[in-house]
Amino acid sequence: MDVTEITTLEEIELNNPIFIEALPGIGHVGKLAADHMIDEFGATKFAEIYSPTFPPQVLVKEEGLIANMINELYYIKEVGEDKLDLIIIVGNTQSLSPEGQYLLCKDVLDYVKPFDISRIFTLGGMATGQPVENPKVFGAATHEEDVELLEEAGIEIRSNDGGIVGASGLFLGLAVRQGLHGSCLMGETPGYFIDAESAEAILNKLSYLLNFEINVDKLEERAEETRQMIAKAQQMEQDLINKANAGNADDLRYIG
Repeated sequence: MDVTEITTLEEIELNNPIFIEALPGIGHVGKLAADHMIDEFGATKFAEIYSPTFPPQVLVKEEGLIANMINELYYIKEVGEDKLDLIIIVGNTQSLSPEGQYLLCKDVLDYVKPFDISRIFTLGGMATGQPVENPKVFGAATHEEDVELLEEAGIEIRSNDGGIVGASGLFLGLAVRQGLHGSCLMGETPGYFIDAESAEAILNKLSYLLNFEINVDKLEERAEETRQMIAKAQQMEQDLINKANAGNADDLRYIG
């Protein structure tokens, strides 16, 4: 395999869907929020994504069974009062290298754009390095009118304070180049554990922006499942990233 492989599992028709990115990152905030949406709304997986830029490993689950490093695309139809269609990308990894990030994000965006996606939301965490009570949600966007919508939702706007690294940033950058609108929601998190409270804060803001209701009672249970699933992979991925970035200032350990 030397290119991204996207396998379509089901041919679908959607009405100007919103694309939501929530791959693993700081505190696994975005991933946790999206996994919860997938469960609560009964989302359907319609594509699987494999890439040679993923970590060279597999996960070992219960009873010795392995699981590949993978990204997946899900769809949900007619969510909330506005009956919005959604496409969500989740997975157990991001690409290891800067080049891999660019290639994978471009390939995925090229795959979903023909569905006439209307907007992009990327979900992630913003590390504080210390415990957070009542985590805030910060945001950034591709256009001024999108920033105004974030402000109306009570989201604090990041301004001139660094970048958004990894898929959460690249999908927005590529969106601008293709004339699409997008926003990133970042939940405050210490960054060193899987943060259900920050994921809930992001879901509350996203549900306001997209006008839907979602029950978050099972979010902590989902967080524990995610902790168990990711615990074995986390150190392996970190070791690989450290080696790949030895002596490189652009350290992808901080992908959101």
